[in-house]
Amino acid sequence: MFEHFFSHLLVTSYVAVLALVAFYGFHRYILVYLYLKHRHDGYQPKDSFKDLPRVTVQLPMYNEDTVAARIIRASCQIDYPLDKLEIQVLDDSTDHSADIAKKAVEQMAAKGYPIKYIHRTNREGYKAGALAEAMKVATGEFIAIFDADFLPPKDILFNTIHYFTEDKIGMVQVRWDHLNREASLLTRAQAIFLDGHFVIEHTARNRSGRFMHFNGTAGVWRRTTIDDGGGWQHDTLTEDLDLSYRCQLKGWQFVYLPQFCAPAELPPEMIAFKQQAHRWTKGSMQTGIKLLPRILRSHLPRSVKWEAFFHLTNTIVYPLMVFVTVLMYPTFFAMLSPFKPHSWSQYVFSLSLFILATCSASTFFCFSQRELFGKQAGWKAILYMPVLMALGVGVGINNAKAVFEAIWGAIKKKPSEFVRTPKYGVTGAGRHKSSRQNNIFTFDRLMLPILEIAFGCYMASCLWISARYLCGILPGSPKSGWASVPFLLIFAGGYFYVGFGSLWAMWQMSQEAEEDVIDVPELTA
Repeated sequence: MFEHFFSHLLVTSYVAVLALVAFYGFHRYILVYLYLKHRHDGYQPKDSFKDLPRVTVQLPMYNEDTVAARIIRASCQIDYPLDKLEIQVLDDSTDHSADIAKKAVEQMAAKGYPIKYIHRTNREGYKAGALAEAMKVATGEFIAIFDADFLPPKDILFNTIHYFTEDKIGMVQVRWDHLNREASLLTRAQAIFLDGHFVIEHTARNRSGRFMHFNGTAGVWRRTTIDDGGGWQHDTLTEDLDLSYRCQLKGWQFVYLPQFCAPAELPPEMIAFKQQAHRWTKGSMQTGIKLLPRILRSHLPRSVKWEAFFHLTNTIVYPLMVFVTVLMYPTFFAMLSPFKPHSWSQYVFSLSLFILATCSASTFFCFSQRELFGKQAGWKAILYMPVLMALGVGVGINNAKAVFEAIWGAIKKKPSEFVRTPKYGVTGAGRHKSSRQNNIFTFDRLMLPILEIAFGCYMASCLWISARYLCGILPGSPKSGWASVPFLLIFAGGYFYVGFGSLWAMWQMSQEAEEDVIDVPELTA
């Protein structure tokens, strides 16, 4: 009796989790549909400023020794009247990076550029705190923000500023491009992930009248919009997403311009990628907990509310995928299927999940590559789908941890530490010893990669058992089970790739931390 009840509970749980994953997968089809429907509804500025407004460019940074001088020089090359421009270097650095940034600012100021160096002695509020503090002394009517690893194009302000001739426009965002897209399989996969977000998601949301968000960099704000929305707040790790929703709830409108882009580097090694993914995931869930009740109670159109719900809760998919992994062995190998084997219900169920959960992601990402680089690139992107799926699965434990931390932090009202993404200056050049963490192989740091590798072993054992069934070695072999093999390979490969990739990156970091002399970028004019 108990065994029968447990079997039904197990199968019901597994089906329910898969249905939720498919539910969020179906949302990707909606975004592609909205993109196709509104792809030609681009924005044009209604007018142009006869007298250009004053703009403050803010460059927040923290221990960015490899890229500090580069972003400072690039920002000074922005094509805009110098008497209408102000550049603020918001440096919270606690190591030698502060000397690099300060020297670069002094060099550019000596050449006549309107640039100021602002150094805080504490990191209160992290990036949001630095931006809020700098707003007190900023003189610009508009605020442009660029993270340290970006290279703002010279024409970035002229391409965006005239959209603000409409009083209701509060923020203009441009698309991210990637300086090291082809550096490795990891950076290529990240580029495809982000292209999907910037080509399909942003365009679909913005042009269909849904809420979109500022991405923390490569955008220009109207100063009064920031103030009206409540200013920069640091109770979440995604201060950009938080402020964006607060401002749009106030009635401000955003403009997204995918035809213009600002390039930046992608994290070239696994630890940096996971840190960034963890911060984005945790911050998104924190913002959802903070603002979603307010959004759902508002008088916004139902379509806006639904999109906000999907946007702010989509990170729940990561714990669901971990749960699917845990249940995969008992469900598929103890009972084989939630339906009678070889029945039409089994095939319809499996096909539906495949179309909703797998094909939706493939359509989403392949279509973004097609839109950016042409039809051939769209077809070529199909070859990367197993890698993208494996990476998405493999980073699932890391991101599920972020989701639970966000929920637990909301319950305990505990603030979160902002962990910066390490920058490598595109090439991955070495950094100064002081910017490395000397004690890399601690229990806390090793625990997650070991758990990921353990999950990989678990999936590999499922794959081995599946192969034995398919070869007829074990009794009761289901001859129609070949479809499970590719997915088991993807799950096992994803966990192994992320787990061993993390250990490899940690070993490299420990080796660099032991070096006494590390290259520091030259401060040439």
